[in-house]
Amino acid sequence: MKMINLAIVGATGLVGSTFLKVLEEKNYIKIKNLYLFASQKSAGKIITFRNKNYVVEELNTQNILSKKIDFALFSAGGETSKKYAQIFAKNSCVVIDNSSAFRMEKDVPLIVPQVNPEKLLKHKNIIANPNCSTIQCMAPLKALDNLFELKEVVFSTYQAVSGSGVKGLEDLKRNMREEKSLFYPYQIYENCLPHIGDFLDDGNTIEEMKMINETQKILNKKIRVNATCVRVPISFCHSVSIYAKFKKEIDINLAKNALQNFDGITFLDDTKNCVYPMPIIAKNTDSVYVGRVRKDLFNKHALSMFVVADNIRKGAASNAVEILEKLL
Repeated sequence: MKMINLAIVGATGLVGSTFLKVLEEKNYIKIKNLYLFASQKSAGKIITFRNKNYVVEELNTQNILSKKIDFALFSAGGETSKKYAQIFAKNSCVVIDNSSAFRMEKDVPLIVPQVNPEKLLKHKNIIANPNCSTIQCMAPLKALDNLFELKEVVFSTYQAVSGSGVKGLEDLKRNMREEKSLFYPYQIYENCLPHIGDFLDDGNTIEEMKMINETQKILNKKIRVNATCVRVPISFCHSVSIYAKFKKEIDINLAKNALQNFDGITFLDDTKNCVYPMPIIAKNTDSVYVGRVRKDLFNKHALSMFVVADNIRKGAASNAVEILEKLL
């Protein structure tokens, strides 16, 4: 791999710090110069990466344009991405953005590297990282779509509080101390909130619409998609129950074999011995865990499965770094 000049935007945040952790592990990605950007509030902080100290710089136009940067990993929120991503891009830098700012833009590829890497050939210096809960569902759906032709999918999610960032984690800790939530509308400890993102006029939430729209774009299919997204009181790792309908009749052995052999999936489906995906298994890993695969009892063209992944790693930072690897 060639040596690169890399920027991390939002370097002090939950996903930003995980970018660095993943890059530490993938030391074959050779970095000539590393630039860490954050808000004015975080400027001046010292971060150690690969045994070297780096000073966090304020994200502003002058600091961006004064450097030769090949790639930038963004995780600083949609408004920040809208304001600064184009500045990087016009300065011959490829931006991999973790926010929702560009995901549904026609000319911006929305990438899960195991599913649609060919779309990277058409990028115009901005590439979007999908929503965390969407990312982990794409590999198993793609594996089965290749065999049976996906027609419809229903998602029911169980999403960790870290999906809300530090504020979500802090609310869970507050509630465990019998203090009131400051971020969520209700306590999250010993509770579930069927409410992720603002509600829209049709009754769906923004999070649910992300899963609907992004699934169609990534798989490049105008399939029917329904989603119910629920926040649950665990710290890390999202779980998703997936019910999928196909044009062809399901052969369950072929389905399981396809899932077991698809890149990025760890297949855990030995129910006799209680082997199935769980957040406690997925935490701090980059795999998508799939299990509880079974045919619909009443529809020979449909099946159900349970999918778990670390939402901060595979659902955000690791997927972005995997995109960088594909580009390199």
